[in-house]
Amino acid sequence: MEAVDLMEKEFDTPMENARVMIKDVSITEALDYKEKLEGIEGVTSIMWLDDVTDVKVPLEVSDQNTVEAYYENGAALYSIHINEGDEVAATDAIYELIGEENAISGEALDTAVSQKMTGNESMHAAALLVPIIIIILILSTTSWLEPVFFLTAIGVSVLINLGTNIFIGEVSFVTQSVAPILQLAVSLDYAIFLLHSFSDFRKDGREATEAMRMAIKRSFPAITASASTTFFGFTALTFMEFGIGADLGLNLLKGILLSFISVIVFLPALTLMFYPWIDRTQHKPFIPAFKGIGKRVMKLRFLGLFLVLLVIVPAFLAQQNTNFLYGTGNHPEETRAAQDEAAIDDTFGKNMPMVLLVPQGDRGKEEELVQDLESLPEVSSVLSYVNRVGAAIPPAYLDKSTTEQFYSDNYARLTLYTETEAEGEETFSLIDQIQETADSYYDDTHLLGESVTLFDIKNIVEKDNQLVNILTIVTIALVLLITFRSLSIPVVLLLTIQASVWLNLAVPYFTDTSLVYIGYLLISTIQLAATVDYGILITENYYHLRKEMPAMKAIKKTIDDKIFAILISASILSSVGFILGWTSSNPIVSSIGLLLGRGALLAFIMVVFVLPALLVILDKVIEKTTWKSNFHKGK
Repeated sequence: MEAVDLMEKEFDTPMENARVMIKDVSITEALDYKEKLEGIEGVTSIMWLDDVTDVKVPLEVSDQNTVEAYYENGAALYSIHINEGDEVAATDAIYELIGEENAISGEALDTAVSQKMTGNESMHAAALLVPIIIIILILSTTSWLEPVFFLTAIGVSVLINLGTNIFIGEVSFVTQSVAPILQLAVSLDYAIFLLHSFSDFRKDGREATEAMRMAIKRSFPAITASASTTFFGFTALTFMEFGIGADLGLNLLKGILLSFISVIVFLPALTLMFYPWIDRTQHKPFIPAFKGIGKRVMKLRFLGLFLVLLVIVPAFLAQQNTNFLYGTGNHPEETRAAQDEAAIDDTFGKNMPMVLLVPQGDRGKEEELVQDLESLPEVSSVLSYVNRVGAAIPPAYLDKSTTEQFYSDNYARLTLYTETEAEGEETFSLIDQIQETADSYYDDTHLLGESVTLFDIKNIVEKDNQLVNILTIVTIALVLLITFRSLSIPVVLLLTIQASVWLNLAVPYFTDTSLVYIGYLLISTIQLAATVDYGILITENYYHLRKEMPAMKAIKKTIDDKIFAILISASILSSVGFILGWTSSNPIVSSIGLLLGRGALLAFIMVVFVLPALLVILDKVIEKTTWKSNFHKGK
């Protein structure tokens, strides 16, 4: 960003962020198309063959490498810059001008495609999700109307959260795609906790107002602990240097706070106003009670622990060695964007531009630098004053229109074209080589471009990962410490959920698939913050029952009583994740979705089959490290 700001300050001509190829055109027709492209709103600069050589003379006498970079087999390739914020309108206008048979590619098109798909895909995902969530809620309740109350309470908070974004000014399209659906999935538990407690007190014969008062009192600690762990987990994301993570974190923590307020304030009022409708729409339970399942689960406790101990170390090591992407990856093959990029690469080859800014004045040193850069194997060409005009010709003797693209008052601009992908080991290694080469000549150098941006992102998010993970674990541990007044329970809970995170993130390594790094970074926090609720529900219930009965009996009853609620929550969160993954063409959104879907299932398995075993095995440790545990002493 510092390099971009410097170049915008020093040079009027911005760096290209798109390429347009028009086939079967003569030089005259190509110049005509250039003029039309230049006139499109949002296109701030355009460069073609006539900017680097005299097209009035026969092309055969011009430098062939230069000609072939812009005009090959009757196809013209234009390098253009589209202004930030105008990507969608400008690329639509370009497509309208060039028609189906020609092509456009580049960073600006990637942004335009992502922005256009965000709204459509969010609506598509919501259209699939809402019916699925309603079905899950109907199966989990005994009233046809209760699911409407759940969705209304959380839906109101989602809408308020979206509305409050106006005070932020702008949000990323990733946040717009993911945040509302994640907020709905993560905070729906709060409404379920409250209304299930209300229903239980009504069954005991309590009057509606009294039942709601007692339901709030009973469920408030669980809802508060659940909301707090999620809130502080998402707060950790706001400390990221990488903007998308901080943006998403801010929206999610706003959403959790608003959902909590809605469930504690709005939902009780709504329920007391319309509870007769709940009574009139009662139906028999669709799913039988899970009685006796605790006994079966505990029979498998040693097998479950053995399997986890067997895979946990390989999973931990594997998730640290996954192959990452730091950008948005490639477009799906069936899309026009992917086909256009392939068509341009087939005709002109891969052409990833970078701009190097160095102090101007010493053209001899600049010429030596250009020769060194051109000798790098992945650099196809370098566009500079010294190899386009000549180091021997003083810029003062030439018209400003000839020199302004190469020189400002303080800097020389060198444009490098490389035959590398946007990112990867080869690309990042080349960036290091270019930077080292430039630094060997000058003390003040600035490199920019899409690949350089991704290289910076790689370095930034790796630091973010350590910071966010530490903050998430520490803040959630503090919440658990205060909630349970225990030194051991936070360790047991965090270890259980963190193990499910490692297992989840190890899958891409074992399946040999690349993972978008922002998905990896976010899911480490989101899965931990969102699914630790399952562990809280099990542990809190066990903790209270343990004061009345022995450990084994308490854990069996806990599983019988709470497995259904956890199953419903995990089903909703998993459904949200998988549908986001399947419906989104944006690799960031898709990877977050698939990781969340798989992570919710793994967390459910760990909480049901591993956490109870740990609670029983470590019962004595928990008793001694918990303040006023008052555990039952009999057998």
